[in-house]
Amino acid sequence: MRTSGTGRAAARSLRAVAGVGLVLAALALSLLPATPALAAAPGPTVALSQSEGGKGGEITVSGAGWKPGALLMLLICGQGEPGKGVIGGTNSCANTLGRAATVDAKGAFSQKMPVAEPPKPCPCVVHVAGVTGQQDVVDVAFTVAGHPTAPLPEASGVGRLAVLASVRLEGSSGVLVWFGAPARREVVFTVGNLGQTPVKDPVFEVGTRHGVFSPAYEERQWRGTIEPGKKAQIKLPVELSAGAHGDYEVSVRYAGKVLVDQPWGVGRPWGVTLFWLLLAVVVPAALFRAGMAVVDRARPGGSAGARSGHRRRRALVRTHHHGPAPERAETTTTAVLPWFTPDSAPSAPSEHSPTTKGHQ
Repeated sequence: MRTSGTGRAAARSLRAVAGVGLVLAALALSLLPATPALAAAPGPTVALSQSEGGKGGEITVSGAGWKPGALLMLLICGQGEPGKGVIGGTNSCANTLGRAATVDAKGAFSQKMPVAEPPKPCPCVVHVAGVTGQQDVVDVAFTVAGHPTAPLPEASGVGRLAVLASVRLEGSSGVLVWFGAPARREVVFTVGNLGQTPVKDPVFEVGTRHGVFSPAYEERQWRGTIEPGKKAQIKLPVELSAGAHGDYEVSVRYAGKVLVDQPWGVGRPWGVTLFWLLLAVVVPAALFRAGMAVVDRARPGGSAGARSGHRRRRALVRTHHHGPAPERAETTTTAVLPWFTPDSAPSAPSEHSPTTKGHQ
């Protein structure tokens, strides 16, 4: 009986513990709705020290939520509004007085920049765009005191193009590129019109970047119309400077938004190196020969005198070793065959000189 009583007591204890666990679980589940859900990671933000300033003044631009280590470009632009972007791209910005900023390890930055009047009328914005890495763009409204204002122009279809296919570079380098000529390619990509209005003759901006420097963009207009929901293949020429080599990035931007970022590796122009090596060998050799020729002509008597003096020295050397040369005979002698000479010729018998045969 004691054993059974002990077992019932243990069972009751286990049920009590289980009941307490269920109560705690229910309390935890009831508290979950009251706990705030984790919000999505906020995008990059930008704040200004003041919302208005005059030409010659200075403002501080700070931000948070950017990619650590990213390089940012800060510009004051006209014809722009937050959410709509800058109409006309960087052509509407005061590019000469822009500033660059580097995001720290916490994703924040702070940079002072002068207040400048953009080439286009206001409404104006402070345009912050990523140059490397995640190329986010944030526009913050800013008033340039004393600068003219005008309504924003119609920008039908602007900013509604998106890249639909992979990007590639077409073309090859010729022989002249090996000797430092500019390398040329065509960047090819397919875009689709995601808007509700057709895009006619869109103007793209093509730029190249080397290292951490920001790309230098040039406008390239594509002729044609892209209807809503349609797509088109775009081919834009891109060219590097003479003698450029190394790793480059080709960027294509439309309505302030980067559509394409394609790497491009350019080989070193070894022909230029070979030319300078040959020049370093040929020029000193030619100068040495020219100098020796000048020295030879500058000596007394020149080249002819040097040759005659050399012949006289050779004659004196022969006289010293072999004695004076014999004088030439003035009379000439007739050549006689060696086996027939007057002394050895047989004489014919005559009456005055009989033969000695039989005589002593």
